Amino acid sequence: MLLVLEDEHKKHLSFLPSVDIAVVKEFCRISMEFIRKGTNPKVYTSAAQKLGVEADQVQNGVEGLMYLLTESSKLMLNQVDYQDSIIVLGFSEDLREMLLQLYKENRKEVRTILSEISMDLPHYRNLEWRFDVQLASRSLRRQTTPLILFKLHTESYGEQESHILQTDPVNLVHLTKVLDEALQEMKSPYCRRIVRNIK
Repeated sequence: MLLVLEDEHKKHLSFLPSVDIAVVKEFCRISMEFIRKGTNPKVYTSAAQKLGVEADQVQNGVEGLMYLLTESSKLMLNQVDYQDSIIVLGFSEDLREMLLQLYKENRKEVRTILSEISMDLPHYRNLEWRFDVQLASRSLRRQTTPLILFKLHTESYGEQESHILQTDPVNLVHLTKVLDEALQEMKSPYCRRIVRNIK
């Protein structure tokens, strides 16, 4: 699988071949620091003054490298796919080698950081259910009111919660139909592609 870079990202990274390889190494170091701790606009300004260029240009270069690292790490690109992905940028052999080394050294750490900052949505743990039928009441001697009670157990950030839900059979059939349609939609090639890119 290849990482497809948009024209905007290619434009941001096009600044790198025009500077010395030592400067690119510094950009790589700054990119990794920003991935670990977040961005710091003062760094852009001081680096721009040293290079004699606009701060926006430095920011675009660093953020382009951050994007390249995070997206490649998300997709777990192997060495060949990574090189094929950046070859379209027109970098020199030395620059490509250096970026590959940066990726190989930091891939696991970037994936760990990305997993830590991702949202942990409540997820299913267990479901208990009971079917209740009311056959009569004082006012209505002959009635049948079926109800289904659920106790849904979920977990979020290591904490477990229980939710009591109640529905009738008609709504339950409708709910299962909608969920089944959603599951069928998830099997479509379009949804698979989206899910693969999210991971």
